[in-house]
Amino acid sequence: MTTTIRGSCLCGAVRYEVNGELGPVALCHCGMCRKASGTAFATNASVARAAFRLVAGAEQVQRYPSSPGRRRCFCRTCGSPLFGESDDAPDHVRLRLGLLDDDPGVRPAYHWAVEWKAPWWEIHDDLPRLATS
Repeated sequence: MTTTIRGSCLCGAVRYEVNGELGPVALCHCGMCRKASGTAFATNASVARAAFRLVAGAEQVQRYPSSPGRRRCFCRTCGSPLFGESDDAPDHVRLRLGLLDDDPGVRPAYHWAVEWKAPWWEIHDDLPRLATS
């Protein structure tokens, strides 16, 4: 049985539902994720595009081409980072889990891009630490 997971931006203009399983949860330390989130790392998970549905505020979603073939999608009103899209994986979206209103039932699986980690942040868990190269 699939449980519906709801998410929304800070101002509530954009709301979505996920009716499917989330992929492994990554704590991404790359410079782009840090800049886009304003934090030490971003917490992301992929979900099949067919399982992802905007239920409100589609007109509020702004797409920013952050690199060739990749778009970071955010709320044009409050600036909340919503999800990412990639030409390499058009059948998936990459969710920012900080916007979830419900418990997704999954927990972080690994740290990604640790060679780009913010120098002021220390990792204090036993999750695998993966580098991009």
